Amino acid sequence: MIALHQVCARAGGFRLVDVSFTVPQGGYGVVIGPAGAGKTTLLETIAGVVRSTSGRIILGDEDLTHAPPESRRLGIVYQHAYLFPHLSVRENVAYGAVSDSIVNELSERFGVNALAHRSVDALSGGERQLVAIARTLARRPEVLLLDEPFSALDPRTRTTARRIVRALYQERRFTVLHVTHDFAEAGMLGDVAIVLDKGRVIQAGNPADVFRKPASPYIADFLGAENVFVGEARPIRPVSPDWLASGDADEDQVQRAVAFTTGALTFYALGDARSGRMHAVIRAEEVSLSTEPSMSSLQNQFRGVITEIAPAGAITRVTVDASGTPIVAAVTARSVRELELAVGNEVVAGFKATAVHLC
Repeated sequence: MIALHQVCARAGGFRLVDVSFTVPQGGYGVVIGPAGAGKTTLLETIAGVVRSTSGRIILGDEDLTHAPPESRRLGIVYQHAYLFPHLSVRENVAYGAVSDSIVNELSERFGVNALAHRSVDALSGGERQLVAIARTLARRPEVLLLDEPFSALDPRTRTTARRIVRALYQERRFTVLHVTHDFAEAGMLGDVAIVLDKGRVIQAGNPADVFRKPASPYIADFLGAENVFVGEARPIRPVSPDWLASGDADEDQVQRAVAFTTGALTFYALGDARSGRMHAVIRAEEVSLSTEPSMSSLQNQFRGVITEIAPAGAITRVTVDASGTPIVAAVTARSVRELELAVGNEVVAGFKATAVHLC
């Protein structure tokens, strides 16, 4: 377990302020945030490299707030690797390892066997990161801290390394806290997502909830939500609407049907919002496109004209102008072909009321 309770720390002129979150025993936490948010300082505070000035740091079942770094039974992998320059690749991986067999296993799994006798000065940035990950895991840490550990790897190697780390995590169930700028990586790896900005935790929770239900427009924008609208919310029913499937409601919340007006459009949403000015967030993946209005469960359907088509690998982002309001949909390349989407074509953009998050 990694549990921080109102932790404050100072590194030069930067401060962590009242940081609190919990990654359960054997859990995988991811930390995301803009440059300068304090992500590396957070890891170094947990590791004891930066001393906390107040609060509590619990690792496993022990309060290690004031323990020296060497007593915290953790490993940390920095973005820049920080290998021992006077040791070979093999000697770096073996440094602090619990056994020769684990050195052999990890060197093979991360593909650094062929580099065993090379000087680390001769390695590429990506090779250095793989050696650093193998070295840290060879110590069998109970807690693993990762600071952008795959950033120097090419896309193919990054995918492979990520899969290996995830497999080792599943096998050994150490507790992980992983700093990343890759939102897909965060959603793929993490059980707990922590959004950090200016030294403060501004949201934490299940990655799916954080990405789909950001706590503020700022977080929504940072997390890459293409559809963030400002408008007026107006509850229109005091109880759960009939389109809410059984089991979807949160028993701790009062679910209301809400009308949200932005520009010339009115969306129907679901939540506990009161009347007043709010933001509506709809992820592009939640928006479907069709040539005619659908008879399905989509409560929101708006006819508009395609103004932009932006391919990005297997997914294409299509912008539709619906009565002056741009709505972005993320659709497959196959859908683009089948619907014969083109700039200037008229389409219907649709999404469910449950896809609209009000904040």
